[in-house]
Amino acid sequence: MKVLSYPNPVLFHKCKPVTSINQQLRDLIAEMLQTMYEFRGVGLAANQVGYPIQLFVMNETGDFEKPENEYVFINPVILKRKGNQVDQEGCLSFPEIYANVNRAELVEIESIAIDGSIQKFQWKDRPATIVQHEYDHLNGICFVDRLSELSLHEIREELADLKINYEGDVRLGFTPSAEETKKRIADLEKQFCE
Repeated sequence: MKVLSYPNPVLFHKCKPVTSINQQLRDLIAEMLQTMYEFRGVGLAANQVGYPIQLFVMNETGDFEKPENEYVFINPVILKRKGNQVDQEGCLSFPEIYANVNRAELVEIESIAIDGSIQKFQWKDRPATIVQHEYDHLNGICFVDRLSELSLHEIREELADLKINYEGDVRLGFTPSAEETKKRIADLEKQFCE
């Protein structure tokens, strides 16, 4: 499984709700968790790996040997945000880029668990940041969209390099074109969201 890099259009696509929990979805979740650990992440949204569906996984430790810290969020909704905190964030879709992001200190989130039950959590501090970061992905928002003009200016060269790499990969056929990506999004939405 490949983590998509900025500015792949799937990253900016508003994801659709999943309509059923089946083996295909369970397999995707297992593969996403494996990919998250492989890339040393603490969270991963489905659209970061090319699936335009409302799903993300998280393990704030980033340690595959601590599966008790794994969480799966299907069709999540943030019900409440409270307080304010600024913390440095990075993103697997923006390799080696870090910046301070202003987010709520506490969030309450509701979603469907992998067994189909409704789950509700309240997170503070770092886990709250991770949840908000991944939830943003499902709405087509990347952490750089939350940066101040000054912070964005400081990483402009790194963003330009990612764009050049992406365009080169499309040109060489390593990454699907925008038209092919659009078709793949539509196909996956039919599989998981209808």
